[in-house]
Amino acid sequence: MSSLLSFTILGLFTGAAYAIAASGLVLTYTTTRVFNIAHGAFGMVMAFTFWDFSQRQGMPTWLALVLVLGVVAPGTGWFIQRFVTRGLGEGPVSVALVVTVGLFVGCIGLAQQIWPPAARTVPPFLPASGFQVGGTYVTAHQVITIVLSVVVALLLYLLLNRTRIGTAMRASVDNPELLKLFGGKPQQVASLSWAIGTSLAALAGILLVPIIGLDYYALTLLVINAYAAAMLGRLKSLPLTFVGAMGLGILQSFAVAYLPTQGALSNIRAVVPALFLFVVIVLMPQAQLRIGQVKGIVSAPLPSLTRALGWGAALVVLAALLAAGFSQANLLLVGTAATYAMVMLSLVLLTGYGGHVSLAQFTFAGVGALAYAKLDQPNLYGLLLSALIAAAVGALVALPVLRLTGLYLALSTLAFGVLMDKMIFQADYAFGYNGTVKADRLSILGASIDSTGAYVVVMVGFFVLMGLGLLALRRGALGRLLIAMRDSPQACGTLGLDLRWFRVGLFGVSAGMAGLAGGLFAGLRGTIGAADFQFFNSLPLLLLAVVFGVTSVTGAALGGVGLMLLPVFQSGNPSLAGAIFAVIGFGAVALGRDPNGLANLVFGLGRRLDRRFGDDLRARIPLVGARGTAPAAPGSDGSVEVPLSRIEGRAPAPAPVPATAPVPGPAKEVPAHVAP
Repeated sequence: MSSLLSFTILGLFTGAAYAIAASGLVLTYTTTRVFNIAHGAFGMVMAFTFWDFSQRQGMPTWLALVLVLGVVAPGTGWFIQRFVTRGLGEGPVSVALVVTVGLFVGCIGLAQQIWPPAARTVPPFLPASGFQVGGTYVTAHQVITIVLSVVVALLLYLLLNRTRIGTAMRASVDNPELLKLFGGKPQQVASLSWAIGTSLAALAGILLVPIIGLDYYALTLLVINAYAAAMLGRLKSLPLTFVGAMGLGILQSFAVAYLPTQGALSNIRAVVPALFLFVVIVLMPQAQLRIGQVKGIVSAPLPSLTRALGWGAALVVLAALLAAGFSQANLLLVGTAATYAMVMLSLVLLTGYGGHVSLAQFTFAGVGALAYAKLDQPNLYGLLLSALIAAAVGALVALPVLRLTGLYLALSTLAFGVLMDKMIFQADYAFGYNGTVKADRLSILGASIDSTGAYVVVMVGFFVLMGLGLLALRRGALGRLLIAMRDSPQACGTLGLDLRWFRVGLFGVSAGMAGLAGGLFAGLRGTIGAADFQFFNSLPLLLLAVVFGVTSVTGAALGGVGLMLLPVFQSGNPSLAGAIFAVIGFGAVALGRDPNGLANLVFGLGRRLDRRFGDDLRARIPLVGARGTAPAAPGSDGSVEVPLSRIEGRAPAPAPVPATAPVPGPAKEVPAHVAP
């Protein structure tokens, strides 16, 4: 009985901290329609700031608390709303997700740069105070946390439902233009909500630091628990959010206490919040988060088949040249870049074409790699089978959330990534007791590819084939259906299109592409482990895909190279490792509103060069005795000027009609099947 009381009190304490964080998350979403995935990252940065003020600079605890909660945190929230997330609530769901994921990664990099890894401790509030309840000692810090959670929930409820400012906050979401007519200021209201929400994230982080320590990732990923509680309240009900947070805290505490430490059930202890989140998403009715998916995205230009084949052949030739001149270590880097590029191609299909965001794409690559190694068939059949297994897993993930879209679908993939990481990849039956599993190189039609250089060329060839297949799909009827589903699913529904099973198939194909890349990566490395496919790696993968262009094959190729170079730069400049991570995150924030990314610059440069030199080159192609025409007279340099319309296969422009020309009669109606 004493242990039950002890773990109940511990669960109430952790649940109270989750409730404070979740309340801030619900506040920002309710008032601005932006789901802040970086909510926990802000709390982590503020917890480090509190340690800096109170421990390193020696400020009194109360003064450090006032400065962080009253100045730094609200100022940060105001700045983020005014200059980063402003207007995201009216835009596509995927753009808001990418921008806040960029903030997530950028905050981690910023914290690592300002406060390098070291042992740090933050004492609890009133460490010498407490009291005995039966056989359980309750600390003053635990009591303060529970009381603060109740006070925060009550004050937020009164703010939103009983005050003029709260009414303006809700009105700024429902109809900001009407609010302006009544003298309201929607932008100031949104800034206030973000300031309060960031302060609540800071308070939750400060309250949890004495228990879990100052850890970049532990504090940041605790926001998954806040996600689960907020989802139980459907992102709008503060009472349900509070109940969900308390229930989750108690459930997690009981799991630690009563589940066995050995065996299959032992892994459940670490995934209770993610499992809770997934179950809540599946069982709770979906709130109307947004009309449409990624409305307004302009896709990258589609190259012609000839140009695509030419660039693909050039890429394979470049890989062959690199294979001939690079060392073994550098060839492994090139192969890793090809792997990342192939996984990003799966995001081009899912996010760029389909408009859905996956936060666990690297997990699907891990499924394919693990299947390839376990099948022990290093040939095309084994590679194809591993891709099919990954595709089946992707379809199974999308199946329970068949009716969900947008944010709910993205968060379900995040929960799935955590579950796979903790329960499958880290289990002994997956990667073995030593944490690694052996994989052989791929053989094609009985010919074994032992050379690393040749294997890298084959990987680049697979990337080219996948890219050509993706472009062919985009040109066809299925590609047009993808774009229509992305731009206006409601319009597709009115036309009688069932998008739910189409979405399951889309997730399955995307996961299969990632699984194929994972199988090739396993053969490249020879041995793979759980650390190669941590779910956190899917976040920078998504960011780099967006930074370089998630709507084009070119963006995937550039993003694969960029993601490969990221750890190289970090290892070469250890003092700047955090800064590089921060640049990636905040760079995604800057480019997150343009899904064509940096590839747009490449396309723009190509168009400018084509306008500058292409027209002149085409206009001066020597065509003597063109079929059906008289030879043109040569110029002074011996070349023949040919009209551009003749070269491009267009009819010459008609001669201008004189002003005195008779006006033609009414045009005859032309049947639709012969209309130009």
